[in-house]
Amino acid sequence: MPFVTELKTFAALGTGVIGAGWIARALAHGLDVIAWDPAAGAEAALRTRIANAWPALQQQGLTPGAAQERLRFVASIEECVENADFIQESAPERLELKLDLHAKISAAARPDVLIGSSTSGLLPSEFYADAVHPERCVVGHPFNPVYLLPLVEVVGGAKTAPAAVQAAIQVYESLGMRPLHVRKEVPGFIADRLLEALWREALHLVNDGVATTGEIDDAIRFGAGLRWSFMGSFLTYTLAGGDAGMRHFMAQFGPALQLPWTYLQAPELTEELIDQVVEGTSAQQGERSIAELERYRDDCLLAVLGAIRETKLKHGFAFAE
Repeated sequence: MPFVTELKTFAALGTGVIGAGWIARALAHGLDVIAWDPAAGAEAALRTRIANAWPALQQQGLTPGAAQERLRFVASIEECVENADFIQESAPERLELKLDLHAKISAAARPDVLIGSSTSGLLPSEFYADAVHPERCVVGHPFNPVYLLPLVEVVGGAKTAPAAVQAAIQVYESLGMRPLHVRKEVPGFIADRLLEALWREALHLVNDGVATTGEIDDAIRFGAGLRWSFMGSFLTYTLAGGDAGMRHFMAQFGPALQLPWTYLQAPELTEELIDQVVEGTSAQQGERSIAELERYRDDCLLAVLGAIRETKLKHGFAFAE
């Protein structure tokens, strides 16, 4: 059965920070949105969040026909999903809650409509266990603010059809996102596992009196964070190896992974692992030379720094804050 990928109506269940972000993004792309949340005062809180996000979306650029008035809040799960072309659930991270919720969502939704969950760590095979037509169920894990940040991690469960994953990727792309297919079901997926490792080390540094939280944030904001915004870790380290690239970097700095710098146990640095890393970064580098990538890196850094400086001045911040 082909899955619906051309959207007119977007259903959102759960309207907290993440759910509201999905709704704002869908509205900005000219869709009708139907929302449901059982919490007291949820509709008023949602409309306030959407109004607060709208100026940023206007600055980014709205799809013709986009309007906050295309949001409709309903009183039941069934009313929310029965006519939807795509469904995104953003309920609290409780397994029993999601099991029950997805059993009801999937029973009321058309069988060819994809169902995505915003979970950041629960595994789809677990909370989609009682779903009707589980082959169309995926995780679509976004990042806050959902209406501006493009990354969404797409994860299938044991019963998810490969075609559903690809269809979900197509839908998220139509919403202006950058889908990342997570190849295996693992707790925390990709981005949050990386972030948690950094977070764990940051807490150790605070606890040990090495640095304050502000100093740790400065270490990221004025250092690696600027490079991460356009180059990530592996390609950055490829440049650190000079013309010899990643293999030289691994040979020079790889042994330091065994030193007790962090509280995390490092993997054994086998030749197989080194080859996998080198092959991956070589594919990222493509036909570009190290010198070409260095110019790209430097131009990006100047552009990022200039944009940050202008935006901070606009909002009354000093550049060093």
